[in-house]
Amino acid sequence: MISAAIITKNEERNIERCLRSLSWVNEIIIVDSGSTDTTLEICRKYNCDIITSKWLGFGKTKQLAVNKTSHDWVLSVDADEEISNDLALKIKLILQSNKFAGYRIRRKSFYLGKLINYSGWQDDYPLRLFNKNFGNFDNSDVHEKVQLNTENVSFIEETLIHYPYPNLETHLNKINSYTTLAAKNLHIKNKRTILLIPPLAGIYKFIKTYFFKLGFLDGKVGLVLAMMSSYYVFLKYLKLWALQRKP
Repeated sequence: MISAAIITKNEERNIERCLRSLSWVNEIIIVDSGSTDTTLEICRKYNCDIITSKWLGFGKTKQLAVNKTSHDWVLSVDADEEISNDLALKIKLILQSNKFAGYRIRRKSFYLGKLINYSGWQDDYPLRLFNKNFGNFDNSDVHEKVQLNTENVSFIEETLIHYPYPNLETHLNKINSYTTLAAKNLHIKNKRTILLIPPLAGIYKFIKTYFFKLGFLDGKVGLVLAMMSSYYVFLKYLKLWALQRKP
């Protein structure tokens, strides 16, 4: 038996594709943080169990969804993700053996409508399938992850498909939101920076993404992705610098 756990807010563009790919699971838990579009209407069509909650940050909100699940095995899915048929079959086989406490799943992502094969995204294996008796999500406001109390973790090569940025506006909005959270987290941890660091960190991120991680092989879209990744790092440290200046 397995539960799927999803957090949502105004995901009408993505959620139906995600839910269709989860028709084989035993239950779907939705934690919604104030959707004003048709997200919840779509979720009801798929008989999801819906919990409403104020936004707690990514880690805590995802953990709330996990806490509401009825089964030990949890598949944590984002609303802009889709379970491939091969991945669904693989998970069904895994649940018959239960040799590991968790599984890192290979994720392939699209950017501006193009499948990205390089740019560092080829190394994307988030831990999304796990037995909740062995761990939970951390409390991070952004870039949350599952932490298990065991090293008994394996990998799944069948793919989780990700559609995070259909256009530049979506990416820019997420960059602005995520960098604010990331800078606050660094500030809380007493991390400090100087004004020279943001541009240098941004330049290094571009070089790493476009050259070291072979982003140039992703063509023009790879160049755009490298520039946007560079901008994310630049903005994160610039916001941290600005926080330091506040009395």
